[in-house]
Amino acid sequence: MTLPFPHARPLLELPFPSDAIEVSFEFFPPRTEAMAETLWASVAELAPLGPRFVSVTYGAGGSTRERTHATVARIQAETKVPVAAHLTCVNASRDEIDAIARRYWAQGVRHIVALRGDPPPAPDGGKPRFVPREDGYNDAAELVAGLLKVAPFELSVGAYPEVHPEAASAEADLAHLKRKFDCGATRAITQFFFEPEVFLRFRDRAVAAGITGEIVPGILPVGSWAATVRMATMTGTSIPPWLPDLFEGLDDRPEARALVAATVAAEQVRRLVAEGVRHFHFYTLNRAGLSYAICHLLGKRPQ
Repeated sequence: MTLPFPHARPLLELPFPSDAIEVSFEFFPPRTEAMAETLWASVAELAPLGPRFVSVTYGAGGSTRERTHATVARIQAETKVPVAAHLTCVNASRDEIDAIARRYWAQGVRHIVALRGDPPPAPDGGKPRFVPREDGYNDAAELVAGLLKVAPFELSVGAYPEVHPEAASAEADLAHLKRKFDCGATRAITQFFFEPEVFLRFRDRAVAAGITGEIVPGILPVGSWAATVRMATMTGTSIPPWLPDLFEGLDDRPEARALVAATVAAEQVRRLVAEGVRHFHFYTLNRAGLSYAICHLLGKRPQ
């Protein structure tokens, strides 16, 4: 199979030593017992790869707050993997958020993914819109600054290689990212993308804007093609014209689809490694198989 990547040598001609890349994995808190079983099986499968950390998301409007706390606590108690808790500005006062942060610190959580967050669905069925509370944090930059007043957390923030859907411009989006770093963010983790050049151009623009902090590419292995398209539409992520062709006709062939997805994502990572990128954050959707296969292809093996 010839992938549509110009000037790329075949993946298996360029094996990496096991310490060539670092990885982290993102999970979301389960809503049902069956989903919980899938999540914990995935955590158990990926933990031996020695991830830099795993993170647990927060639902829109803080809707999964308690489930996030419970999931973070269990990962912390049952594994040796560093865990990061997502925390957002939505539907909470500064005092409430600070109290959550103090609770995490007391539990031994030292890493928070600080995000503005997705607003809850609009009551009239229209487009959700973030409206900061008068007594709340206005954005992720303020959240970063506030959390560092609570404790010296390691803080990851979001970044958008193809511009946040609500940003006034690409320049304004980069200026906001720089503000998050200036307020004390440790690193930025990007929204997913499909072309390596998208990340590399963004990285160059960030450096030109004076951003010197670490920017980690977010990688989404394609599980369900329909779900991937929905997420790309919501986040403003472009889908290259060659990608749909690779998954056409595979809706009812999960094994073939997984093989294609792992190969595409591994090639994407390999090309970024060739450009000096060393840390990759995988959006697992609580399923370990694809992320594990990609890591294996890249030489990342159980430690």
